Amino acid sequence: MVLVSPAMGTPARFYAPLAAELSRSGLVPLLFDQRGQGERADGAGRFGYAELLADLDAAVTAARTAFPDAPLAVLGHSLGGQLALLQAAQGAHRGTAAPDAVAVVAAGSVWYRSFGAVRGLGVLAGSQSAAALATVLGRWPGDLFGFGGRQPARVMRDWARQSRTGRYRLPEAAAGSAAVDYDALMARLDLPVLAVGVAGDRLAPPGAVRHLCGKVPKADLEKWSYTASKAGGSRLDHFRWVRHGEGLAAYVADWLGRTGRPVGESA
Repeated sequence: MVLVSPAMGTPARFYAPLAAELSRSGLVPLLFDQRGQGERADGAGRFGYAELLADLDAAVTAARTAFPDAPLAVLGHSLGGQLALLQAAQGAHRGTAAPDAVAVVAAGSVWYRSFGAVRGLGVLAGSQSAAALATVLGRWPGDLFGFGGRQPARVMRDWARQSRTGRYRLPEAAAGSAAVDYDALMARLDLPVLAVGVAGDRLAPPGAVRHLCGKVPKADLEKWSYTASKAGGSRLDHFRWVRHGEGLAAYVADWLGRTGRPVGESA
């Protein structure tokens, strides 16, 4: 099984073309909506990364419960890739449900320094301004700005904090829980990780992907670039790759087979 962890503000239905390609490659795709998106759009409210992480954890747990003997990988896109690594590290630390492997596609740390000297300053200014505006308005009007969809202020503050500090620490965790240093947990993660950089992706450039990968030094890490030539000549970017995923799906299936976790066989 391959559970797709979506990007910020992106409904599960967006990944239908990718799911079809994963299926054609012999894998069993699973899609789910994060709160506030798609079929859970009425679930909008006050939440942040901690609750989005809990949603992914619930999806992983449900997949493990329904198919206890089937290998499971999580394929995360953008923020969904970051959350996939956090959830895998959290599960390994707690001894709770966790995937056998994680693939992150078009996913990088949003730490401003990972974008280079000049562009990084723009990333820092933009992320902090977005968080400030979301705090004033109570929500981030991403539909107006063409980024991230409509999000609660807490999501944007968590996003801005990681952009500013480079670390995944969630002080605005669920009520009654203490902040968790996820960087420390990820540093101990030792499962197979595939990091796919996408050509034309300005939101997750190579430096940002490297910074995210650097957080899992003990993982069995493989890096791969998805280019237009591997996508049948199609133009790619941070989102466009989802509609042109045949080559990527085939590579993911091959990678999972090489890790000893052919996740389509037992599901």
